[in-house]
Amino acid sequence: MTETPTTGNPARVLTLGHSPDPDDAFMFYALATHAVDTEGLDFEHQLQDIQTLNERATREELDISAISVHAYAHVLDKYALLPCGASMGDNYGPMIVAREPFPPGSLSKKRIAVPGMMTSAFLALKLFLQTENFDYTVVPFDRIMDEVKAGNVDCGLLIHEGQLTFEAEGLCNIVNLGEWWYERTGGLPLPLGANVVRKALGPEMLRRINRVLRRSIDYALQPENRPAAVRHSLQWARGMEETLADEFVGMYVNELTLDFGDRGRSGVERFLREAHEHGFLPDPVDLEFVEY
Repeated sequence: MTETPTTGNPARVLTLGHSPDPDDAFMFYALATHAVDTEGLDFEHQLQDIQTLNERATREELDISAISVHAYAHVLDKYALLPCGASMGDNYGPMIVAREPFPPGSLSKKRIAVPGMMTSAFLALKLFLQTENFDYTVVPFDRIMDEVKAGNVDCGLLIHEGQLTFEAEGLCNIVNLGEWWYERTGGLPLPLGANVVRKALGPEMLRRINRVLRRSIDYALQPENRPAAVRHSLQWARGMEETLADEFVGMYVNELTLDFGDRGRSGVERFLREAHEHGFLPDPVDLEFVEY
């Protein structure tokens, strides 16, 4: 049921960028279907791949955007992190896959297809290899498995639903970076994506936006609403059937998505601190979250 906005004023239109993926579609289902109170806000959804959204954030083109946590380090002057909307790999996450198994220690000698240089997966790979001097080529995320199968690269860095479908494509897992990060940090989730909002909108508006987006996420997670939200997300599931799409959504839209919490914030802080310490980020990153 559509709720009545809490204000009688004309709706304020804000641009909202997110990926054409089941998890983001699920997260913003309630906004797209006008199922929750938006407090007088209206959202213009702009669906683009994460690398494009990362690049647009550097130009401050969108009011609200999903971006890679890696990219956040480059837009600190323009955007603040929203406490809700994170995609975290909690003992799972991006993985390197290949046609045939080989030792993970050989990765630095392989040609690797990666989904974008500003993605968190690419930064996690550099941390795993302890270097940025390796052979890679940037390939759209939804073509990486095809490039691996065709033999154009030795292996590929998978994000999104490829983490669940690679075996059906005849590929094998070389290393799961989410599992690696979880083990070496004593149980921290690997921060992948986050929602950011333009600081120029002002503190009151930022808090309002956070309330509305959290309301949308919470709505979709409710048991009575989840089936409809998952069916809505199938439009961007790239061939996944409903059960698999629901599994994928559950990996990346959960309690950590409602709020980073202490574990999530610690994961982000450590991820970006280690990246700076290894010289993969030019400056230290002080996290700036929207206040409740």
